[in-house]
Amino acid sequence: MTLILLSFIITYFYAFNVGASGSAATMGIAYGAQVINKKWAALLLSGVGCLFGALWGGEVVETIGKGLLSENSLTVEAAAIILFVSAVTLFVTNLIGIPLSSSEVTVGSIVGVSISLQQLFVGKLFDIVLFWIFVPLTAFFLTFLCGLLKERIKPRKLKSKKLTAVLSILLIVTGFLEAIAAGMNNVASAVGPLVGADVLNKSTGLITGGLFMAFGALLLGGRVLETNGKRISHLSLSDGVVISGTSGFLVIGASLLGIPIPMTQVTTSGIVGAGAVKDWRGIWKKKVIHQIAKVWVTSPLISLVFAYCLTEIFLMSKVSTVLIITSGIFATLVLTNFGRASIVKKTRHPLKEEF
Repeated sequence: MTLILLSFIITYFYAFNVGASGSAATMGIAYGAQVINKKWAALLLSGVGCLFGALWGGEVVETIGKGLLSENSLTVEAAAIILFVSAVTLFVTNLIGIPLSSSEVTVGSIVGVSISLQQLFVGKLFDIVLFWIFVPLTAFFLTFLCGLLKERIKPRKLKSKKLTAVLSILLIVTGFLEAIAAGMNNVASAVGPLVGADVLNKSTGLITGGLFMAFGALLLGGRVLETNGKRISHLSLSDGVVISGTSGFLVIGASLLGIPIPMTQVTTSGIVGAGAVKDWRGIWKKKVIHQIAKVWVTSPLISLVFAYCLTEIFLMSKVSTVLIITSGIFATLVLTNFGRASIVKKTRHPLKEEF
């Protein structure tokens, strides 16, 4: 009973953080383009959209809860490990203001548990990873092509007050559509494991998970909102409409197919695509882009290893395996740092001799 209660606490804490991270993938563009000047208003719209979309996220819940790991293997203990690892990973990235996909860390955690239990559905995982690559790339190329097309249009046609008003309204609408898509896809990351473990009813999970996502977007989404809206690229109104509309439709399409998709990857890829039209070389040199890329690659791997180790300890009672993995990681870090120190030392001596 204690474990079940703890699992519920972790689930809704995770949903809270999913909402905070998802806020960057929704109204962040409207905020960055200064259509919505008040941060709280942008976050409120994001939260309402996430709640509404969560009610339609049943297909993705089925995939997270039952698509990667057999129902017999997904016990309350396994679900608790998946949720704990996912929640901690996402919480840390929210604190530093990096938009991270809850889908990635949740799938990474499920894979870690599945490998330990030797119950991973490899075919389904392969399908999901293909979508993780294909959808963000599609968002990048669509926004990049639209940006090129816009550059060919005479500037005077883009400066009328009437067009500006229309684009402002469209940006809010497409941003809200993106918020719906975020709720529709991401609520599964929080409630899916407990639904799969038959601890939580799917309908109840969608409603309660959506509520906590909305609160998370409103109360903890500010830093991620700033990252996606202002730190990556300066966005025009037309850029924002294209990015939000593209991301919203792509993620809703994936959700209808039951695919947990990295929402923040899709949106950020769209922002980079729009920015690349204006400054192809400069956009790739931005430190925030490098930071986001590193977190995207490392976070699923970290959650996978963390979940695997916890499963080995608490469910499989194989502490020796964890000690071997930990020792290997520690040795790799030490050797890497030693190598860097040697390189720095070698490069300093020639400079001293020259001077």
